[in-house]
Amino acid sequence: MLTTNEIITFEHDNEHDLEHDLAHKKDFSPPKIYIANGDLSKRWYVYFSFRDPKTGRLKRMKNIYGAANSHKTKEERMMLLSRYRRRLLKLLREGYNPYINNTDYHKEQLAEKSKPVVPKIKKQKVVIAATNSIETAVEPALPVATLEIEKENPKMTLREAFDFSLKLKAKVINERSLQDYLYSTNAVVKWAKNKRPEIKTIDQFDKKAALAFLNFILLRSSSRNRNNYRLNLSSLMQTLEDNEIIEHNPIKKISVLKSTPKRNQTYSLTEQEKIFGYLEKEDPILLLYIKFISYNLLRPIEVCRLKVKDFDLENNTIQFKAKNSPLKTKLIPKLLLKELPDLSKLHPENYFFTPTKLGGTWEATENNRRDYFSKRFKTVVKDHFKLGENHALYSFRHTFITKLYRGLLENSSSHAAKSELMGITGHASMDALEKYLRDIDAELPKDYSDLL
Repeated sequence: MLTTNEIITFEHDNEHDLEHDLAHKKDFSPPKIYIANGDLSKRWYVYFSFRDPKTGRLKRMKNIYGAANSHKTKEERMMLLSRYRRRLLKLLREGYNPYINNTDYHKEQLAEKSKPVVPKIKKQKVVIAATNSIETAVEPALPVATLEIEKENPKMTLREAFDFSLKLKAKVINERSLQDYLYSTNAVVKWAKNKRPEIKTIDQFDKKAALAFLNFILLRSSSRNRNNYRLNLSSLMQTLEDNEIIEHNPIKKISVLKSTPKRNQTYSLTEQEKIFGYLEKEDPILLLYIKFISYNLLRPIEVCRLKVKDFDLENNTIQFKAKNSPLKTKLIPKLLLKELPDLSKLHPENYFFTPTKLGGTWEATENNRRDYFSKRFKTVVKDHFKLGENHALYSFRHTFITKLYRGLLENSSSHAAKSELMGITGHASMDALEKYLRDIDAELPKDYSDLL
């Protein structure tokens, strides 16, 4: 049996000679390994060219990926791709031609493999260099003989496949979404272990199994929660399909169920004034936190992102990462400016809001900071005023956008009011703003009694 070292360093003596032979042949180029400059987030593969019988020119063939990109370390990928490359070298030398039917050749090779072979071993180290290449799939695809390369690759387990997809997703989605995805995969793995123990590998999690899991979630919670699981898992499975870990995404064809979205309820003027008056004495930090949501119309998570350095008091602005923009600049209204402390005495890298003071240090994740203030609001405000579950911190944003819009309507047309409001709220388009106003019932018709 060949050792790992022998596989990685191509220790067959005839293989070193083989590469020299191939270099002198005119019908194909020696196969090479593309490693994307060592970047594990990109796809690695083996590639080569073969002479097109019609044009007489060397033509790039379809890349060979196999299961290499499912591995998480450079060493594992190189070991597998080196094996693919070595086998392809052998196939080409023995007469493999991607432009003809190789079925008979494949049968001959299977017969040869059944015979005992004692290879002569001579250690010869070959260095593989990274080569710049364009990752394109060029027809014709490799026929039956090359498919043998992929047959021996073990299937990834559910946990391995999901972890691989999560690792790639971590580069393109935010921390909160990544936690949601991880929670969804944990639920699938636990469900499979308890309810469907026969499902071991990711390819066994087909559409039927996915439907069974989603129905399990539906019966335990709601259609909205079931749809959220479907969305998260479909995104992860699509990444696995794109990286050729699975043949197709089984969740893509599963329908979304109708659900009633949860909506945060706006506060009445009386409720808002009572809460503000109560917090002036009971919790000034929480009150200022709410005023950033109310007066600056920030989302709670955006308030938690604010650092002292994000404030520009010369221009009365703040900069922050918004929902629809990596860096958003908004005006601080005078109503809020007078509430701010002396920022010159605070360290610029400190978070503006912390549990005990403004501009302090706080070692916590973004989501934990947001959750902390949500729980604090429930304890200090919701429990005290006996508010329903639809009243939340986000409700203050709805409340004050409604107040703004109705105030703008008093002296302008609906379109003019929305145009000015869009610059204040930060919505990306007029359609998005209009949908938002409809959802929170900010836009009400005039009295229609005379029509009745």
